[in-house]
Amino acid sequence: MERFDANVLLDCYRRGVFPMAESREDRGIFLVDPDVRGILPLEGLHISKSLRKVIRKEEFQVSFDKCFAEVIDECARETADRPDTWINGGIDFLYNQLHAMGHAHSVEVWKDEKLAGGLYGVSVGGAFFGESMFSRATNASKVALYHLVERLKMRGYTLLDTQFMTDHLRSLGGVEIIRAEFHDRLKEALAIQTSFHPA
Repeated sequence: MERFDANVLLDCYRRGVFPMAESREDRGIFLVDPDVRGILPLEGLHISKSLRKVIRKEEFQVSFDKCFAEVIDECARETADRPDTWINGGIDFLYNQLHAMGHAHSVEVWKDEKLAGGLYGVSVGGAFFGESMFSRATNASKVALYHLVERLKMRGYTLLDTQFMTDHLRSLGGVEIIRAEFHDRLKEALAIQTSFHPA
């Protein structure tokens, strides 16, 4: 059986599938290729007036790839709204490997020099696959998403995959497309040569 390592995981993303685990304690990983896929059009992010005010006043500070491992840990942490997580030890390990390879990135949001929210995902070509986000303060994850979208537009990305659709993502402009359309968009995005960080 082929060893499932970071390079195999990258190939999975190129084929439009992604890994999950049943729970934090589950040692296994399975691959998902949904019939309907969630995406966030880069020109379609919905920003409320109140959030624009927060962004304009710079109530939070934002960084990229400053503490990737901590962002994953926070995304995997149990909360009242999310008593369990699909991020197990194997997934944690693989994404930290992808980060070391330059293919996984985090956006961190800070308040009073403390980590208040963030997100992480995988970058391949002109596609960014959003994996998970967390928030310790009101609007922190939304600020992270706003700055991610701005970075992706600046760097020439064309696809932001959100995997599954939620009411929260839909309120921010997320839409659903069928698998065949997602794979067509992914093929086009993979042909783009860009990088998450400016040269």
